[in-house]
Amino acid sequence: MEFDLYLLSAAIASLVTLTLSSLLYKHFSSRFSGRNIPPGKTGWPIIGESLEFMAAGRKGQPERFILDRVAKYSSNVFKTSLFLEPLVVVAVGAEANTFLFTENKLVRPWWPNVVRKLFPTVTIGSDAAIRLKKMMSPLLQKSRGLENYIAAIDTIAKRHFASEWEGRDSVLVLPLAHRYTMTLACKLFLSVDDPEQVDGIAALIGALLRAIFSIPINLPGTWFSKGLKASKLIRETVMAIAKQRKIEWSENSAPPKQDMLSHLMMATDDSGKHMTESEIADNILGMLIGGYDPTSTACALVVKYLAELPEIYHCVYQEQMEIRKSKSEGELLDWNDLQKMKYSWNVACEVMRLTPPQQGAFREAIQDFEYQGYFIPKGCKLYWSAYATHMNPKYYPEPEKFDPSRFQGNGVAPYTYVPFGGGVRMCPGKEYSRLELLVFMHNLVTRFKFEKVIADEKVVLDPMPNPAKGLPIRLFPHQS
Repeated sequence: MEFDLYLLSAAIASLVTLTLSSLLYKHFSSRFSGRNIPPGKTGWPIIGESLEFMAAGRKGQPERFILDRVAKYSSNVFKTSLFLEPLVVVAVGAEANTFLFTENKLVRPWWPNVVRKLFPTVTIGSDAAIRLKKMMSPLLQKSRGLENYIAAIDTIAKRHFASEWEGRDSVLVLPLAHRYTMTLACKLFLSVDDPEQVDGIAALIGALLRAIFSIPINLPGTWFSKGLKASKLIRETVMAIAKQRKIEWSENSAPPKQDMLSHLMMATDDSGKHMTESEIADNILGMLIGGYDPTSTACALVVKYLAELPEIYHCVYQEQMEIRKSKSEGELLDWNDLQKMKYSWNVACEVMRLTPPQQGAFREAIQDFEYQGYFIPKGCKLYWSAYATHMNPKYYPEPEKFDPSRFQGNGVAPYTYVPFGGGVRMCPGKEYSRLELLVFMHNLVTRFKFEKVIADEKVVLDPMPNPAKGLPIRLFPHQS
């Protein structure tokens, strides 16, 4: 029934957008007259090349959609049509990333219509996004706010492994990674630690994530309809917690909670203005998504590669055991311990190079300009690809090889490693994700060796890059 409704909504969406898409395409085409336009094709009417784009992801090779066309057209810039947009210019590589990540007067952030409907006050404008980042920075700086989180993260991780992993012969990694990251996000962002409430929020986030990659037609039973309801319920939950917290503050009935919600409620911008309740709810929602799915994906994929590469596992194990031996019984990890996990972080970086949690993002041309000799019209949408950049042999020799040494010393060249974006728009939660990952790796390898149950399990985009079967593994506990 749900699939039939989805097909119906897709058909209605096609009819509704046909006229508009045709007009927009004719508008752009007329402006291309006599111009040096990027090579490429726009594919089928309406759907463009979206099916090929999604098929590459389902096969576990999303970068092929980009790199095959780069090779075909001998150009790092080409036109296509994706996500019901009549013309999208895709740019790949360090030069393109530098251009797109740098704030300028030529491009601005842009998101498909479905995202704007699911996040009514999403900060896609330059000023709003930078303002939010400034307000969040005290809690997300490397050596100030974040170091206060490490003990809490390690406490939750130890509890998670004790209750969900220990005493079992095998586990399904992906759902456990989801539970780990959502438990952390709910606790550190909202001070919510009731397991049933955490599971409820996780279910809503899952529905919302699926809706982001759906047709934005609000019919009962469709993914988009469920996503709208999930988005509304999560925002209502956050606003209810915020209202209760204001009451507690006014009555002095509870000590101030040191979480992200309290920080956003009290923070002001340079003009002394507070966020509205709706803005706070939307931004907490974005943080819950960022702290949940991308990081849980990274955790699961770390397990995958450590299971496949025993020599890599051994080096991580040696590093983490040195740290464990330096701690007294029951002593939690601290900031200095995480700074010693250099090889482990190089491994995590290589995992995210091969399978970046974020595929890419969009920009919109706000005036006509030329890029690499090609004419880009005002209103044209541009897409940058993390996958295509990371798998480019120009930046990474033998790009399919797992090699953590790429990140040793001075590391990789600027704008060639972009799992968190770049420039002023780099994900503000990058360092928080680093803590989550490293604490997870420490508690995992100091407890277990493990092996994959399905040797050839693929990684597919659904909608994040995840093991197709959830990554079942067999556990072999270390002897005390």
